[in-house]
Amino acid sequence: MSSMRVHHHPILGDIEKRREVTIYFDGKQYEAYEGDTIASALLASGVRTLRCHEDKGTPRGIYCNIGHCFECRVRVNGKNTVRACITPVENNIQIESGISLSTMSLKGGKL
Repeated sequence: MSSMRVHHHPILGDIEKRREVTIYFDGKQYEAYEGDTIASALLASGVRTLRCHEDKGTPRGIYCNIGHCFECRVRVNGKNTVRACITPVENNIQIESGISLSTMSLKGGKL
């Protein structure tokens, strides 16, 4: 898939001049740039779905993009509930779609 990344921005300048890093989302390799958030790097690579809704199973992705809503939460290097929109990428970071829990488990029931 071709990148949807903006390569030149009138305010940010030339993005290609930043160091490229490798990230992994659900085991698949993607390229990102230092300074990207997880959400911006995945969005530039065409990834729109970051997790599924716990109750309905519907796809979820970036919503507010300022760290307020938690719709973009993912698992990063084994840590749950990381907000992709405000978390910077690191080289070889391992990102997994958010773990969907049943409504019962969210209310304290058994899995």
